[in-house]
Amino acid sequence: MPVPLIPSSWCEIHCDRISRNLELALGLVPDGVRFCAVMKADAYGHGINRVVPLLLEQGVSHIGITSNAEARAVRDAGFSDRLIRLRAAAPQEMAEALDDRVEEQVGSLWAARQLRQLFGSDPLPTGVHLALNCDGMSRDGLEMSTETGRKDCQEILDEIGRNVVGICTHFPANEPAPLRQSSDLFKLQVAWICDNSDLKRSDLVVHAGSTLTLLSGQQVETDMYRCGAILYGILNPELGFRPTMELKSRVVHLGDYPEGATVGYDRGSRLETDRRLACISIGYAAGYSRIAQARGAVLIRGKRAPVLGKVSMNSIVADITGICDAQVGDEAIVFGGNGPNSIGPDAAVTQFGTILPDLFSDWGMRNPRGYRC
Repeated sequence: MPVPLIPSSWCEIHCDRISRNLELALGLVPDGVRFCAVMKADAYGHGINRVVPLLLEQGVSHIGITSNAEARAVRDAGFSDRLIRLRAAAPQEMAEALDDRVEEQVGSLWAARQLRQLFGSDPLPTGVHLALNCDGMSRDGLEMSTETGRKDCQEILDEIGRNVVGICTHFPANEPAPLRQSSDLFKLQVAWICDNSDLKRSDLVVHAGSTLTLLSGQQVETDMYRCGAILYGILNPELGFRPTMELKSRVVHLGDYPEGATVGYDRGSRLETDRRLACISIGYAAGYSRIAQARGAVLIRGKRAPVLGKVSMNSIVADITGICDAQVGDEAIVFGGNGPNSIGPDAAVTQFGTILPDLFSDWGMRNPRGYRC
């Protein structure tokens, strides 16, 4: 029997927190509005195969993905309901996704014609969502503010109109004033489409709004929120949401170094007094970004240890002079922990100079994952 490999660094995923975050999120959704759980980037680095069963337990009937690999993983995890791609797709992707019954997003006449070429005169096997560029994303939606865009919209509906089951957009900002402006514009564009086609508003799922929209406190007209970040406790701890991932490593060496010694590549840090230092088995290859030089910290035996010097590919150095009982083999918590010295979202965002979804997806896809359920 093979001996399990000991990871240099790893992510601990808290399944109970995902379930609780989902319960809280569903409680925020207005009556009659649907909830689409977003599983991009392997469920924000948490593992689709472990997250989907938690969604099924609470009756989630819509899941959003971007890649075909995500779609297949969602189906393999036992989800049989509606699966929606949340970006434009290449024709090869559309064809390959047929067996997984992915509802595609179409935001151009070219994409509509590609779908029609795939199936000829036969009905498309799944519904299609008409994507609009409403007020500023300019990513993969149809621009309805121009005469060309409106003409293309009518030709799209001529090509695949009977297969359109939804109209969608992605709001570019979620502050109150721009969000109200975008929501009002989206409502007008949907009304124009229904007035100038055979589509009936009552037959469509008209959807816009992400986690930030749901948490904004603003009333927007949407039949469905598409939320990912909220599942993983990335926002609003005051509402009870808790981060669902911890990033950990180990102390692999302890050493005493004199005043004046330098630390790391290019002598990036110089000791002002004699210090005791720990080498920790994580570096930029595992998602501990080089940008954290001279402003990071890890948690060892419940105490913060500042990271010194430049970040190496597979190691960092922390000052543990004040942690007298530290030993080789101790856990070093990069993100997470309990109590006043925990390293939480605000500290991580400041330390790594990016948003938590970026960190979670990066850490979870670079490191082995362990689950606490």
